[in-house]
Order: sequence, then C-alpha cells, then structure tokens
Amino acid sequence: MRILLVEDEEKLAQATARNLKAEGFAVDTAANGTDGMELAAGCVYDLIILDILLPGLDGTRLLQRIRARNLEVPVLMLTAKDSVQDKVKHFEAGADDYLTKPFSFAELLVRVKALLRRRPAQQADVIHFGDFELDRLTHKVKRADRRIELSAKEYALLEYLALNAGRVLSRAMIIEHVWDRSFENLTNIVDVYIRQLRTKLHDDQTQKLIRTVRGAGYVFGGEATI
Repeated sequence: MRILLVEDEEKLAQATARNLKAEGFAVDTAANGTDGMELAAGCVYDLIILDILLPGLDGTRLLQRIRARNLEVPVLMLTAKDSVQDKVKHFEAGADDYLTKPFSFAELLVRVKALLRRRPAQQADVIHFGDFELDRLTHKVKRADRRIELSAKEYALLEYLALNAGRVLSRAMIIEHVWDRSFENLTNIVDVYIRQLRTKLHDDQTQKLIRTVRGAGYVFGGEATI
C-alpha cells in the first residue's frame, strides 16, 4: 500500500518514512504543502499523513484542497495542537483521524492500519491470481495454500506488481514506487529482488507469476500491456 507523508520536520519525516517502509508500505514524502498537493493530485494513495504546520501551503488548506478535488483518500493529521476546537475544525474539514505530537511509532502504525481498514474500497484488499493470494491488510502471501515469508521490501515489490497485473512495469517505474529516489541509478537492484521473489513464488509445479519482457521490464500474470 502507498502512503504520502507531508511533514517539514526532516528528522521526524525520515524516521517515520523509514519505519513505515520497514512495515512494507511504499512511502512518498513532501516537506511542504505545495509539493504535497502536487503528489496527492498526481498519484493514487491509500493514505495521507499530513502535518498541520507546514511552510507555504499549510496542512489545513492542503486538506481542504484534497477534499475539494473529491479525493476520498483517508487523511491522518499530525500536530502539536491538542485543543478540542482544533480537532473539531479539522474533522469538519475532512480529516479522518488526528494524532498529537510527540507520538510513538507504535501508535501511529495502529492508527494507519485502522484507517486503511476503513478506507473506500478503491482496490481489492485481497488479490487472487490462480492459486496465488496476497492480503494487503495483513501482508500475508500464499501460493497453493502455502504461506510465503517475504521481507518488507519483497512484499512491497510484489504488491506493486500484483496491483498492476498484466501491465509491463519498467525498472524505473518500480524504483519510483517501491524504493527511495536515491536508488534511481541502481535499477539492477530490481533484478536482484525479482530473482528473490521468483525463488520464493515459483517451483517446477506452479505457473510462473512474474515474467520478463525483454527491453521493457516485468509483468505479473496476464497478458502484457505497456
């Protein structure tokens, strides 16, 4: 699942993004409201974590613009303000939950998972393809009723492939959605993780789920489309 984190406190943003990625989420970050709005308008997210006190376009106005575009993505607000009036104001503006700083990552994670369970059903929570099953809420993966253990990054890659079944995904597209932008020049890392996934998903008796499209990238199941 993909999360947008809009937070201008660099250390907090880095730590939160790192911990979310360790849990298997793909995370985009923005340090100001303008960049956050650009990302929210241009990508499909399962959840937005939004700080209120942002430079330029603040979190309150960003939230209003997100709702004005009829984006139904759940929004979790982060703030140092804890007054009832402030909470009511943002709930009325379209926030789905509210977390006061400082907070523990454990509490953030609980709230994130709760919001993801309640979000509009834009995409299936469980992806099936033949004897393959991927549960996006629990991050459990099965093949022929056999549980497959994956690292957080392997899961994030597999989820992205499965959500785009039948579509050819280039290495650059995979890097952008699964890894940090700092990995842009290391597209060979995709090949390494694809090999690891194939080892875990495929054997001589099962249908091959991940195929290579020479010169283009990889495709999960189905007929390949660009």
